[in-house]
Amino acid sequence: MADEKTTEMNPSIKPGMTVKVHEKIKEKNAKGVEKERIQIFEGIVIAHKHGKEIGATICVRKMSDGISVEKIYPLHSPVVAKIEVVRMAKVRRAKLNYLRTSRERLKEIKL
Repeated sequence: MADEKTTEMNPSIKPGMTVKVHEKIKEKNAKGVEKERIQIFEGIVIAHKHGKEIGATICVRKMSDGISVEKIYPLHSPVVAKIEVVRMAKVRRAKLNYLRTSRERLKEIKL
């Protein structure tokens, strides 16, 4: 766990980072037994709001079969198991809303 960058170790998740969000999901099967599993959502952080407050959120965007999917995750929620930083890109904006419309590629920086 020392090599993984999680929200506890690295609270400064910034726009332009590609992250893997491990989300806890509770499901019920046909018998009504509740099971909990972890689902991974990997994408680019396009916005980070409310700094280091309790209500801090990040907006993560990914392309899935040509369809864009965006999810907003509260950073301090028990639903989010951990957040791993995969890559970083050089950006000059705080909100990357232009990624929704343009085909612009981000330049990657080494971690």
